[in-house]
Amino acid sequence: MGKRLFVGARVSVATANALAASAEMLQRRARDAGLDLKWVAPASYHVTLKFLGWTREEAVGAVREAAERACAGVAPLKFRTARLGAFPALERASVVWAGVEAPEPLAELARRLEDALEGLGFAREKRAFHAHVTLARLREPRPVREIVLPLAEQTFAETRLDAITLFESDTKPSGSVYTELARLPLGRAEVAVERPSGAVEPGEDTDDGWPRGH
Repeated sequence: MGKRLFVGARVSVATANALAASAEMLQRRARDAGLDLKWVAPASYHVTLKFLGWTREEAVGAVREAAERACAGVAPLKFRTARLGAFPALERASVVWAGVEAPEPLAELARRLEDALEGLGFAREKRAFHAHVTLARLREPRPVREIVLPLAEQTFAETRLDAITLFESDTKPSGSVYTELARLPLGRAEVAVERPSGAVEPGEDTDDGWPRGH
């Protein structure tokens, strides 16, 4: 038995509301274009910092401690969501997202998580970090340029981040459901981390909105 885990940063309520308003406009445009997208609930909006995948139950505590170590000494930070786009491209999109302005502090936090969790058996992400909030997914790649581009240059609200979250992701027919397992405050003193073997099940694909391997 195990849990499908990721570490993410929740966006502020103001940001979620602003993104939801934009998503409503995108939904209307998608309906008019005959495109079927699966929309993320505003309560689930987040920036994924590290996707872990299937993790053994007995290793969850060590994952939490490793993530806490990554947060040690990191001051609370702010970020703003801005602009709309799609992965892997507007011409053949499988994901519609909102980007993040000046994402360097989030990128540094993601790097620290990579360092802390590598010792537990989690592979490092080979792609450059691209901070984003997933708004919708498509069942198969489709062009979305005409839907997204007229609304692309938007700036949304600011998020003040004083903690990140260890989530469990449960995939259901209606979409992924995220359950908070632990809140990980930024700036705590460093903690020791136990490193059990066999923490992770290999070969998992991310559902954070940035497809891994496809």
